[in-house]
Order: sequence, then C-alpha cells, then structure tokens
Amino acid sequence: MDLPGCASVRRENGTVIRLRETDFNSSSDLDYTTLLLLLEEWSLTPSGTNVKMFLISPVVCLVAGVLIIPTILFVIFSRFKIRQETRYMLLGNALLSDLIYLLFYTLLAALNAAYLYLPKEACVLLLFLLAVAYCGGLFTAAAIVVDTYIAVLFPLRYIVILPPSRTKKIIVLLWMCSGAFPTIFFLVLWTTHSFVPCALETCSVPVMLILALNGTDVVKLCFWLSTTFIILCLSVIFCCYAMLYFKTKHSGIWESICSRASVTFLMHNTVLFFYFFPLLALFVESFLCFNAIRLERGILVSLTVCNVLTILPKVLFPFLYGLRYREISASLKSIVRRKQLHLVSPAPPPS
Repeated sequence: MDLPGCASVRRENGTVIRLRETDFNSSSDLDYTTLLLLLEEWSLTPSGTNVKMFLISPVVCLVAGVLIIPTILFVIFSRFKIRQETRYMLLGNALLSDLIYLLFYTLLAALNAAYLYLPKEACVLLLFLLAVAYCGGLFTAAAIVVDTYIAVLFPLRYIVILPPSRTKKIIVLLWMCSGAFPTIFFLVLWTTHSFVPCALETCSVPVMLILALNGTDVVKLCFWLSTTFIILCLSVIFCCYAMLYFKTKHSGIWESICSRASVTFLMHNTVLFFYFFPLLALFVESFLCFNAIRLERGILVSLTVCNVLTILPKVLFPFLYGLRYREISASLKSIVRRKQLHLVSPAPPPS
C-alpha cells in the first residue's frame, strides 16, 4: 500500500535521512513539514530495539488483564445478587472497557513492532475503538467514585437514588457519551483533512501524539479539549475522594493506618495517581515542544506515556478495585476451593 503522503516520504528518503543526522540530535527549531518528514521516516524504519522493548509492557499487562478481568466478570454476571448491585454493575462495565482497550492497544503495538501496516480505514476504526474504550473506562471510573460518595454519605437514600434499573440506564448513557465524544473529534479531523496519511498507515499512537502536539490548529484544539475533559473527569474523582475523607475522618475508620478504609483509600489513590501521571508527562512534553530537546528523546517520552503509563491503570484497576470487594473475593475463593476439591476427590470404585 502506497499512500501519497508516504510515497513522498519514500521519494525524499535520502533528504529525510540527512535531516535525521542533524535534527534528531540537535536542539534547533523544526517546522511542521520537517517534523512530519522525520516522524514518518522514523515510523517507516524505527529502531527495532526501542519499539520491541516498549512492547513488553502492553503484552505483560494484557496477559495479566486476560487472566483476572474475565474471571471477575464471570463472578459478577453469574451471581444474580451481585449483578443486581450498582457498584458491581459499574465495576463490570469499567473492567470490560479496560479489557477492550488492552486488547486493541496491544494489537496496534504488536503490528508496529512487526512493521505490519494497516489500511487507512482499519487504522481509523481501531483508533476510534481505542478512544471509545478509554472514554468508557474513564467515565465509569468517575461514576464508581460518585456511587461510593452517595453510598457513604446518603446510605438511607442510596437505593432510591441509584436503583438497579437506573444504573443500567446510566451505563447505557456512559457508552453513548464514550462513543459521542470520539465521533465528534474524528468527524472534525476528517472534514478538515487533518489526518496524516502516512501516520494512518503506520497507525502508531505515539507518533500521532507527537503530531497532535505539533500539528495544525484544529488538531491542537481537539487534543487540548480532550485533555481538558479528561482532567475534569479526574477532578471529579479527586474531589469525591477528598470530600469522603474530610466528612468521615471523625468517624474512627481512619484511626489505624492498616484499617480497611485506609488501605482501600490508598489503593484507590494509587490508581488515581497513575491516571494523572500520563497527563503530567503530556504537559511536560507539550511545553518542551520537541524543539528544546532532541526529537528522538521526545519519541521515547511518547512511547513511555502510551505504552507504559496509560496501560498501567488498566491492569491495576481489577487488582486494586475488584479484588477489594468482599463478595467478589469470597466468590473467587469458593471457585478455587471447589476446583481443588474436584481435583483431589477420589475416583469412584469400579463396579
């Protein structure tokens, strides 16, 4: 497949290589055209060691997620009492979103590491599904914290405020919002011809991130609006946790640092930190703008943000959230015990 944008890069490959020798290792200002040529050339012939090294994190996180997330989802949906509770329905929705994100992102990372390039339409579809899954996980995480806030501060009215029927409608609304926001941004980028052909052929999220930070005004606007919306969701999560702490600190549940409330609060804030940290790295990266640092170092920052920092919360969530629920952990233990008893039970005597 030879798209026009990629063909121009390949025709000027000698020029791009000469640019690499100076611009990849210098701090001089790069215009957008030069940056695009350099990034496209890098995406066509990347450093194999670096790309494959950054593939380790998505693969390990996917394996861990595939082992634990379907198990928790099975427990939630196979127990009628559990799947009728709001917190477990929201937890299952968040875990499903995270599993979809892990699957599609690891697929894209593996394709890039193997130098296999997708058709433009397939790349746009995968990027859209990634955006929907990421938004779904983030919105549901915010809904889980709001649910916890209501359950703790309004325990007598909780079942009236969030009955199972209303929770199902909220989950449908969350998926509609998760699909609506990426659709709007993709349509804006498509109608303004802001997609870069070669970047779509390579379908590398780190490369697209660099182009977004250094792209046209429309691309930058979409990027910063998306970032602002993510910050708003994370701010809601942080504010709910802060209010929960200040309104319950005199109840006695925080007296011991090893109490269940303290440990749960610490675990949840660990996940929150990992959600915030990629945004912090993106802000640092955007202020540097790849003109004050070497471009190759900027690419490594993007790979770290996309392949490590963004992936970690997805695999930590089921361990720090899901397994903290007593009903889920007790159900998992009973399943394990039944399997152990089945394995050690004596065979029936021959008739």
